[in-house]
Amino acid sequence: MASVTERVPEDLARLWDAEPLSTVLDRAGDPTVREVPLVNLPESARRARRLAQAVLQQRWAVSAQITEHTVLLVSELVGNAVRHTGAHTIGIRMLRRSGWIRVEVRDPSRGLPCLLPVGELDVSGRGLFLVDTLAERWGVDLLPRGKTTWFEMRAAD
Repeated sequence: MASVTERVPEDLARLWDAEPLSTVLDRAGDPTVREVPLVNLPESARRARRLAQAVLQQRWAVSAQITEHTVLLVSELVGNAVRHTGAHTIGIRMLRRSGWIRVEVRDPSRGLPCLLPVGELDVSGRGLFLVDTLAERWGVDLLPRGKTTWFEMRAAD
């Protein structure tokens, strides 16, 4: 299994970005149907963004602003899981109910994320600050083996 320091070749990463949104869910899995596993690589945040974007635009047709904020927060949660958990794989799942979108990122670590104060000039440590600012609500559910970090966004039906 790859470690967090190993990188996906740049040409493969470009392919992920170039892949039409209409095929992303077929090739990678649909996080609205079941949890999609992602390997513990920094590039997994990119893959998670594409999955979220495909769901939000293709399946749920939510507004551009909600899509932009949700994709950003997906990237932050997946990035945090990759950087801080030491997991071999993490999982992403997306749920929709009347007026709400919920995104869940699961990892095998029981270490809780920590919302830190952020200064104006800070260049790192902003992930949970962004989640706290842009999401309607967020939290962590401890599991017997690991945790699920989640956020919810209001979205008109």
